[in-house]
Parts: sequence; structure tokens; C-alpha cells
Amino acid sequence: MRLIVFIAVFVSFSTNAQSYTEKLEQDRVFSNLEMLTQVLDSAERVSFKGICYFPIDTNYVVNATFTRKKGKKFVMPMTKARTVYYRQYGVLQFRIHDTLCELIVYENLGLKGKEYENYLFLPFRDGTTALSTYGGGRYVDLEKQAGTSWIIDFNRAYHPYCAYSHRYSCPIPPKENAILPFVTAGECYVLEE
Repeated sequence: MRLIVFIAVFVSFSTNAQSYTEKLEQDRVFSNLEMLTQVLDSAERVSFKGICYFPIDTNYVVNATFTRKKGKKFVMPMTKARTVYYRQYGVLQFRIHDTLCELIVYENLGLKGKEYENYLFLPFRDGTTALSTYGGGRYVDLEKQAGTSWIIDFNRAYHPYCAYSHRYSCPIPPKENAILPFVTAGECYVLEE
């Protein structure tokens, strides 16, 4: 009986893992298409070779402890002159490679509408920054989650549009949103030699 239960659980987990990987791969195809059709101009499309991604690794889907810490409205630093207001929403603590990490998650106060009521923004730098990822840092989009146990999926970490095009002004992760471990998940960056 235990063997049957074990097999059922293993098959269920394998199916979910496969579905997760397939969904993420589909999202990556869509991101490349979006980059070509909506983000880059005609000159930038010529040299675009596709978005670089680290291999999908479920070790970078981490459980975090969320602590609600609402902050004051402030202007997030941007790569070009633009005023966008954010507010600290809370703090996420988690472990990567046995290192305790802490990142602040933010609300973008300029986003209005029902589709953004649960949207949160997690800009960060890590050990890969300016080595194998964009020097300005990366982002993870989050939704507000119930309780204090939250999931962060770093396989969904992405570069800002300004990593690909000079036409964009993008948020710069605040200096306190830097962690030491190398997060080899999500979008990567191939430096010119």
C-alpha cells in the first residue's frame, strides 16, 4: 500500500514539475516575442539574439517569511529622469545556498486599476550582477500572498527593458536590496568580449 501511495505522490510531483517547466518555457517564448514586437526598435532588433536564460532550477523557488512593514511614499531612483512613486510594502527573509537573505518588496503607487491591486515589485541585485546578469539588477513580479509564508520564484527574475533598449527608463534596485548569493536563475546577460 505504501508503495502505491509513494508512486502516486511521485507521479503527481513529476507531473506538476513538468507542467511548471513547460509553463515557464512557454512564458520565455512569449517574452522573446514581446521583446521583438513591442520593446525593441528596428535597429535594436537587428542585433537581438534572444533573451539569455539560466537553466530552470526549482532550488530557486524559495519559501520566504514575509513581514508587513509599510513605508512612506518615495521616489524610486531611475536610469533616466522620471518620477515614479513607490512605497515599501514589507520584508521577505529566505535562504539561498544556506545564506540568510532579506529583500524589501515594494508597491508601485503609479499603477492604478483592478489588475494591479495585488501587484508587488521586487527589484534586487545578487552575486551575478554585472557578471552574468545586467549591471543594473533584476526584478521579480510578485502578487500579495496570504499569511507570512510567501513563495519567490527567481526562475522568473527578469532584466529591465533598459538592459535591451536605450529608450527606456527603469527602476534601479535600492542599495539595501542586494544579496550576496549567486542567483543563477531567470534572465542572464552575455557580456561582450
